[in-house]
Amino acid sequence: MKLILTIFTLITFSIGMTANAVTMTTTNDEAKSTYHDIQKTLGIVPTFMKAYPEAGISAAWEEFKSVQLSSQTELTVKEKELIGLGVAAQIPCKYCVYFHTEVAKMNGATDEEIKETIAMSASVRHWSTYLSGIQYDEEVFQKEADKIFAFLKNGMENPNKKSEMTTIQPIVVTDPITAYQDIEHTLGSVPNLFRLFPQDGIVGAWKMMKSVQLNPNTVLSAKDKELIGLGVSAQVPCSYCTYFNTENAKINGASTQEIHEALAIASLTRFWSTVLNGSQIDESTFKREVGQVLKYVKAQSAKRVGMNSKQSESKEE
Repeated sequence: MKLILTIFTLITFSIGMTANAVTMTTTNDEAKSTYHDIQKTLGIVPTFMKAYPEAGISAAWEEFKSVQLSSQTELTVKEKELIGLGVAAQIPCKYCVYFHTEVAKMNGATDEEIKETIAMSASVRHWSTYLSGIQYDEEVFQKEADKIFAFLKNGMENPNKKSEMTTIQPIVVTDPITAYQDIEHTLGSVPNLFRLFPQDGIVGAWKMMKSVQLNPNTVLSAKDKELIGLGVSAQVPCSYCTYFNTENAKINGASTQEIHEALAIASLTRFWSTVLNGSQIDESTFKREVGQVLKYVKAQSAKRVGMNSKQSESKEE
């Protein structure tokens, strides 16, 4: 059976840490207890967590552990890390990009999924910048978006309609006119924001959106792409994109809980990005410590699997 390594497995696995005992000096009992829990879970107390005020480390760790490291969330660890990566890439935060990329890979993310995550993040920033810059009427935007959602839902709920659409000869987009035709064919209408976009660039801009965000053949599911987009748009912040990504995520099967978790991961990424950059943590030290954490996690996950295997064999006997 394929083993998917996850950090959260350590939360329920008690390990003696006498060989690597916390050596930090603190008179704050709550902070001391937290440092021990961090070390038990991650193998070390990372420098950036030591840099956080002792008065607040307990609460900060509790949220990090109960959301990002939890096995009880509806989103998988891989999904959470890809959302974190999408947010980190456009902050931009080198620390967080490195962390989320490595942890996502450890939890099964492929190179293509990582590329698509970054492309989705970039697309949201692209349209967020444009919409905010032209001060597009928000009420008009939501009405146009609702019209698109109604069209898309009708296609999903009506198999005959969907089949009919797929048999139509694809429109070859070569100029603004064919771009508008393809937008209408794909979305059911042409929102005015596309007509306001410079005609010299609308062909490329539309193709870019359609080839990643609206492409049903990407490695990432439509739901995952929209949740990544939502994480990015919520912390830009962009009210236009937040509305679009939320509603489109729902259409593609995202639950309210998954939406809330995506937002929590996005906010945690911004939180720790601020701490890391504000504290000016040495980048080489950070990467080395991430490597230590991942090595520890892999070793303890393997031990846990081994123990479970022995217990199963014992029961069978």
